[in-house]
Amino acid sequence: MIALVTGASSGIGEATALRLRREFGAHVVVVARREDRLQALAPRLGTGATTIVAADLTDEDAPQRIARRVADEHGRLDLLVNNAGAAWRGTFAETGWENVRRHMELNFDAQVRLTEALLALLRASAPSAIVNVASTAGRVSRGSSGAYSASKFALAGWSDALHLEEAPNGVHVGLVLPGYVATEGFPQRELVDRRLTRWIVSTPDKVAAAIVDAGPGGRAERYVPRPYWLAAAARILAPGLVRRATRPGGLSAPATRPGGDGA
Repeated sequence: MIALVTGASSGIGEATALRLRREFGAHVVVVARREDRLQALAPRLGTGATTIVAADLTDEDAPQRIARRVADEHGRLDLLVNNAGAAWRGTFAETGWENVRRHMELNFDAQVRLTEALLALLRASAPSAIVNVASTAGRVSRGSSGAYSASKFALAGWSDALHLEEAPNGVHVGLVLPGYVATEGFPQRELVDRRLTRWIVSTPDKVAAAIVDAGPGGRAERYVPRPYWLAAAARILAPGLVRRATRPGGLSAPATRPGGDGA
């Protein structure tokens, strides 16, 4: 298996690369901006089992440069994991269009552009898969995270359509929606230290397991932790109730990037 994982320098991306190597013996193409972190990860994946691509996915030439590297060195791609992303909190009145723009640029546009560059290779390698890592905030939003949620709502909607379009070509499209995940950037100490809220915090490795489940021939959609699907269902069945619950002080979906990295 040849797999490509973005945002692989820490968190969910790193855990996914390790799991793919451990469970499938995959050769993993790891992509992130922090080359030093990718170099440190490579020995853990095994000699000759890693291709390192240091790239900022928002750069104009990044998708084609990555695609050429994969095609030239491997000639196939069995799994693309679009995991890179970031979040910057702030209300729309405070941060305006610019905050929406930078969320969309990394969390949505970069994923779409990279997928476009690799789609022909994925089709030629079928059966293959694309797994897009969104967020529960891509189903239920709250104040001060509207820009982040918008990018993840877009990613979820596009994933559903892409699955319908590419299934006849043998390319499965899965979607993973994490909730709160304890990572380097977001340790979630306040939630982890409280017995009543500890259960809602997951780990990068559990999200990595969900990504594997949504891989080739796998699930259409996975929430992590699983009970978070209830919030998405409630948003459809009782939107007024969810709006009241997600006001300040109420229960809400996460507003911060649960994992992966854009760096």
